[in-house]
Amino acid sequence: MSKLLHSVITGKGKPLIILHGYMGMGDNWRSLALEFSKHYEVHQIDQRNHGRSFHTYAFDYELLVEDLHHYISEKNLKTVYLLGHSMGGKVAMLFAVTYPELVDKVIVADISPKEYEPHHQQILAALNEVNFDLHDTRKKIDDVLKIYIKHKGIRQFLMKNVYRKGKNEYAYRFNLTSLTENNSEVGKALPSFKQYNKPVLFLKGETSDYILDEDKPLIKAHFENAQIKIISNAGHWLHAENPEQFYNESIEFLK
Repeated sequence: MSKLLHSVITGKGKPLIILHGYMGMGDNWRSLALEFSKHYEVHQIDQRNHGRSFHTYAFDYELLVEDLHHYISEKNLKTVYLLGHSMGGKVAMLFAVTYPELVDKVIVADISPKEYEPHHQQILAALNEVNFDLHDTRKKIDDVLKIYIKHKGIRQFLMKNVYRKGKNEYAYRFNLTSLTENNSEVGKALPSFKQYNKPVLFLKGETSDYILDEDKPLIKAHFENAQIKIISNAGHWLHAENPEQFYNESIEFLK
């Protein structure tokens, strides 16, 4: 029996499950979840090795899909809407083609079904340089990350995973060992010849290169009822950079 994923549930109505990206957590979606919860029962999930969910060494998309299936059955949810960003979008896609009877609509935020080269090595290197015995304040931790990661927004996102474990001790919420060892899993493609025929909305950040024009035939091969919309003035973190348009496109699609 697998362990149950941690979640925060708000609102009433049809269940809408939100799946965060790599090194994220459900809490990253708090503001948008509150908006969605005016219409739906929103489940902000922490996936395994992230947030407040359980840690295991094993980590791949098949396991993340089975974790979600276990969650849906334990919560007695009949059918759901799925919204996934980046890694969470890959989980949403694989779940939809694996358990189509449980999913009525899918929103995929800035990721395509294709394979991606591993590209988090510098971030993982930075995180692994932190020694919580020595770096015992948030400022000291950020100073280490700053050596490798110049982008303040990325550091702020990562620092949300730092929590006070004891009186003078900090730790990461995510399972850094597993995420480092299994980094290559995150870029894996959706398996060939898997289809889901219900409606799917792909939202692409205008300045992001995660979804390219050449990816459209592959998207259509897996999801014949897919549409692609562009979120303006936004990159890969489109839900944070332009939450208003992200919400409006999503709610219009779900309704």
